[in-house]
Amino acid sequence: MKYMLLVCGDDTADASGTAPVEPWVEEHGVRTGARLYGHRLRLPDAAVTVRVRDGEVLRTDGPFAETKEYVAGFDVVDCDSLEEAVRIAAGHPVAAVGAMEVRPFWDEGFAEDPAAAIRALDAELTEAARERDVERLTACYAPDVEAFGITGAEALSGIAALRKAFEGWFATLAGPVHREVLDLRVRPGEGSAFSHALVRVRGTRVTGEPLDRTVRVTTGHRDTGFGWLIAHEHVSAAPAGSTGEERS
Repeated sequence: MKYMLLVCGDDTADASGTAPVEPWVEEHGVRTGARLYGHRLRLPDAAVTVRVRDGEVLRTDGPFAETKEYVAGFDVVDCDSLEEAVRIAAGHPVAAVGAMEVRPFWDEGFAEDPAAAIRALDAELTEAARERDVERLTACYAPDVEAFGITGAEALSGIAALRKAFEGWFATLAGPVHREVLDLRVRPGEGSAFSHALVRVRGTRVTGEPLDRTVRVTTGHRDTGFGWLIAHEHVSAAPAGSTGEERS
């Protein structure tokens, strides 16, 4: 399970003797692999607090609460239990002069298995194409998606351009579109992931001519916190006679 470690500094404490954090990062980020990501934050005087009241955006320079303790950074760890996350947090140098808040991520089903979520997203693309459902298709993509070669050779920026391209493509076809994934490899990461697929697309053009195209698809996925979306996609023609078996 994933845990967020909030590194809380204390401006009243003497941190001059604090041990360097690099050995802790080396231990848990390289040797054990429990630390997935982390970063320092600037001091609270660089913060901006934003509130919206009655439709008006209220901006205040500084943190949302005046306190001697403040969040100085964060780390994301993947552990088998809360006890293990606490043990890792206790080894952080700031724990000796400040505090470490350990908080589990909210479990949203696929949140713990990015590869499964991405495979489910790919299956949704297949069903949406079969139904010729443009809205269902575009719902799989991020608003700022960058795509190339999805319905032709053009480069597309943004969901509106993608929607228009799908609409134009479906207008040239009659009946359902059969999307068959011959090979799918998923490389999940922290907050983002890549997949590589060999996809066969079959259908019938409005002229009566058959459509039978096999393409290679490289896809960049983004974890929005509420699910995975496609942020980048590149489609290119596959060599003639390409086949494959689905792999993990």
